[in-house]
Amino acid sequence: MQFKNPELLYALFLLLIPIIVHLFQLRKFQKEYFTNVAYLKKVQLQTRKSAVIKKWLTLITRVLLLAAIIIAFAQPFTSKTNTFNAQKETVIYLDNSFSMQAKGEKGELLKRAVQDLIETVPETKTLSLITNTDSYKNTTIKAIKNQLLQLDYSSNQLSYDAALLKAKKSFSNNNNSIKNLIFISDFQQNKNDFNHTKDSSITLSLVSLKPVSKSNITIDSLYVSKQEANTLEVTVILKNNGTEISNLPVSLYNNDQLLSKASVDLSGKASTVFTLPNNQIIKGKITIEDAQLQFDNTLYFNINSRSKINVLAISNSNADYLSRIFTEDEFNFTSKKTSTLDYSLFDTQNLVVINEIEALPASLTTALKAFTDKGGAVVFIPALKGNTTDYNTFLQRFNFTPFNQLVTTEKRITTINYAHPLYANGVFEKQVDNFQYPKVNSYYPQSNVQTSSILQFEDAKPFLSQKKSVYVFTAPINDDNSNFKNINLIVPTFYNIAKQSLNAATLYYTIGQDNSYDVAVNLQQDAVLTLEKGEDKLIPEQNYFNNKVVIKTNDLPEKSGIYDLKNKTEIIQNVSYNYNRAESDLSYINLDNLKNLTVNNSIASVFDTINNDTKVNELWKWFVILGFVLLILEMLILKYFK
Repeated sequence: MQFKNPELLYALFLLLIPIIVHLFQLRKFQKEYFTNVAYLKKVQLQTRKSAVIKKWLTLITRVLLLAAIIIAFAQPFTSKTNTFNAQKETVIYLDNSFSMQAKGEKGELLKRAVQDLIETVPETKTLSLITNTDSYKNTTIKAIKNQLLQLDYSSNQLSYDAALLKAKKSFSNNNNSIKNLIFISDFQQNKNDFNHTKDSSITLSLVSLKPVSKSNITIDSLYVSKQEANTLEVTVILKNNGTEISNLPVSLYNNDQLLSKASVDLSGKASTVFTLPNNQIIKGKITIEDAQLQFDNTLYFNINSRSKINVLAISNSNADYLSRIFTEDEFNFTSKKTSTLDYSLFDTQNLVVINEIEALPASLTTALKAFTDKGGAVVFIPALKGNTTDYNTFLQRFNFTPFNQLVTTEKRITTINYAHPLYANGVFEKQVDNFQYPKVNSYYPQSNVQTSSILQFEDAKPFLSQKKSVYVFTAPINDDNSNFKNINLIVPTFYNIAKQSLNAATLYYTIGQDNSYDVAVNLQQDAVLTLEKGEDKLIPEQNYFNNKVVIKTNDLPEKSGIYDLKNKTEIIQNVSYNYNRAESDLSYINLDNLKNLTVNNSIASVFDTINNDTKVNELWKWFVILGFVLLILEMLILKYFK
């Protein structure tokens, strides 16, 4: 038995006072009686004995009565553990990721969990509550009730390890406190399993919420599958992890105007194709109707007007093949001889091609280095009678291995790096092992230890290699030295190098991934670009170069949709962002294999367990009752004891 106010027990020493007083009252002088009153003496002696017993009984009941009152005020109690005076800390992790939109027996899992917390947790109980996006430390349910009722779903899903770490940081450093961590989630199966390292200082309780149905339909992705002069086709991929669906309506909107509608039979995975006009700005939206998860029922995309890429060729010989690749509809192509070259032209270019010039002045190398530092790309093609010293100065400036002396031996180009970004996106339908190899008659041998090889000779030496934004050929590609111009490979090679020099925005981006794109714009000093959608406005990470701005985003923006990229009030282009589809698959972790952990299916049961473990049985009421019984007993003794 323990006491809330043990210091009051010192009052028990006061019980000595009535005992001492009582003992003094029993002390009497001895009298001698005459024989003629012997009978009376006997009667009086019996009466005195009865009076002494009555006084002792009265004394005992009064002492016990006072003792019961003192002990009652000291508030005695019993508990399973000696934890009454210990500080109690409760931290709750509430998963508000998109998978918690799934429907349970009483509605959406997250909304039901919020309601259960409000109904179960005492309003004045101090606790800390964290979600994937917010933290409320040392507060009460009453104080954050409105925030909980308005809690929205988040695309920023923390891994389970990160959520546990975040929750544990909400506890104090008090080693003597009782720490309870309540983890509320649907425990969706994702890239990370639930790995819990046992911590003796923290009691972890899991609340596993499960939907009634695990079926869900999602718009997985979208891409341009065919492009012609006046039209382009976009293919929409849909996924279904439930029973087969027939005639699922799929709608295509342009700026909230319905353009087209299709019907799809969906079992597992299916696709549908929409046709759009080419060379037209599209603010597109694909929608379906599905009662389970809502976040993946819409996919936003946009098609902007094309920004022309500026390409400068520095060539003292014929460069007509470059003008045929870099056509006017997509590129602004300019060719200059070294004698008429103005280095200030670099400030407006995206790509510079050094096309077989024999000498590279140091000033040109310096200007090219400054150009690449500002985001430009360079393609270097050596000349047959080139100055090797100038070439190697250029190569070393860009951290390439120097050329050896020209070798006049025929060499075939036999290896294509199909995984390289130049060829990875639809250039080849399949890898080709048997084709007519291009060849060169002379080349500059070079090691490729510091670069990424794109095309290689049969001896694994590089023909075309890359380091950052610089591309280097090791042989001239004019008709006298090579037939490389005569094969189809030359067009995607130069075309994609130019396209990557200005990384234009794609159809859409995924929130939470590392996204980067270039915007062809000239900004005034201290000006910034903003992403805006309705009242939502944010300033993304951006790096400004001479004629473009590189935009980088990850967790921002937080909401999906089509955003206007603005320079002050001018809309430069549109950018679409969609939520990650990773949570669309409603598969869950098997928690039965977890050891030393309690798994519950309701929030109320967790708090019942915690309350029972720290339950205190208060005994002061019983001592008050005992006091009343003793008081009644004393009254009975005084009245009826003769």
